[in-house]
Amino acid sequence: MKTTLFVEYGQNQTEDKALIAKVKEIWVNAGNKIKDINTLNLYVKPEENSVYYVVNETVSGKLTLPELEEA
Repeated sequence: MKTTLFVEYGQNQTEDKALIAKVKEIWVNAGNKIKDINTLNLYVKPEENSVYYVVNETVSGKLTLPELEEA
């Protein structure tokens, strides 16, 4: 079964793949390897135009939804 999650906010739309790709990019740019990601939790808050993420239950951060349009 193939699934896709779309997040709509204002007149914009992004999908789960773009969110995950952006966090992976941040992870790799910080000197880590993709294979070292064991868990990735995303918390989408459209009312704040934000996505909060937690990698491996220890590393966290925040993205703004407009920056995801390019991901």
